[in-house]
This record gives sequence, structure tokens and C-alpha cells, in this order.
Amino acid sequence: MVTREMGHVYFIRHGQTEWNVEHRIAGITDVALTETGRRQAEETGKAILAQGIEADAILHSPLQRAADTAKILSTVTGIPCRPEPRLREQDFGRWEGKRTDAESFLADKQKFACRCGGGESMLQVAQRIYNLLDELKEQPEKVFILVAHNGVARVVKTYFQDMNNEEFASFTVKNGEILRFNF
Repeated sequence: MVTREMGHVYFIRHGQTEWNVEHRIAGITDVALTETGRRQAEETGKAILAQGIEADAILHSPLQRAADTAKILSTVTGIPCRPEPRLREQDFGRWEGKRTDAESFLADKQKFACRCGGGESMLQVAQRIYNLLDELKEQPEKVFILVAHNGVARVVKTYFQDMNNEEFASFTVKNGEILRFNF
């Protein structure tokens, strides 16, 4: 019988998209994986196996780039996957499709209570992500892999670790990177 450590989750950012390459804000815009993104997902699945990571399920954002990444991970690892709507990326409103390095966007990113460009505030994103993590924490016998987006990764990290505004705004996860968070 295999014994597993309990009380943790893994977070994986979806594979590369064309908009990642172009430094464009995707938010809730449904952008597909590139061939590189598909390879990253396959390599991440192999890394999960090589590291001996065991999980009960892969929960993923319903957006195509994360869903496709999760399906590839599931195929490689045999871990079942299912959509979790709360893992959807932040709605960046008027910023969707714009460059990620636009100064006014970077300034908006640090205004947590402001609805970003008419979309969703960071506090709204945090509410849904924190609620999900609270539910997962109540299942310490289970381990989940969360497949989502860079904005969601920032919020997940704040659930486990304090960050100031600058650290929060600049935090990034590489496509296909695996992070572990302990409850």
C-alpha cells in the first residue's frame, strides 16, 4: 500500500499560447495552445510521473488553454480531470488582447478592489479561488492538481503566503511549471 502525504495541492500553469508569445493579455478570451504548449503539457505530465506525484484529480479552468493542458496531463499520468469553473482566469475587461507591459495595465493590476478595465476585480477573483481552496482544505485525505492561469496562480500563492502589492503584481509562473502548496 502506498502512503501519501496529505494536506497539499499542486498548481500548474497551462501550456504556451500564441498570446503568451505576443505578450498579450488573454484573461477570459479563449486562446488555444501552441504546439510548444502541447509539448510543455506532455513534458509536465512526464515530470509528474518522474517526481512520483500522486493526485486524486486534476481540476482545471474551463478555458481551452487550461482544459487542453489538463487533458494532456490526464492522458500521460492517468489522473482523471474535470473542469472547475472557479479556476477561470480573471476577466480583464478592456485590457483583453492588449499588451501585458502597458503601463496603465500594470497600474490597474495593483488596484485590487477596482474592476480591471470593466471586468473583474482581483478581490472577486480571490473570493472564488479562496472558496475553492477552503473546500479542498476540508478534504485532507485527497490531493488535487489545479491547472489554471498566471493570474489565478498569484491568488493561490497569497492563500498560502503573504505578498506585498509589488510582489503580487510581479509574480509569474512559467507555462507548465509545477508548484506545490501545503495547507
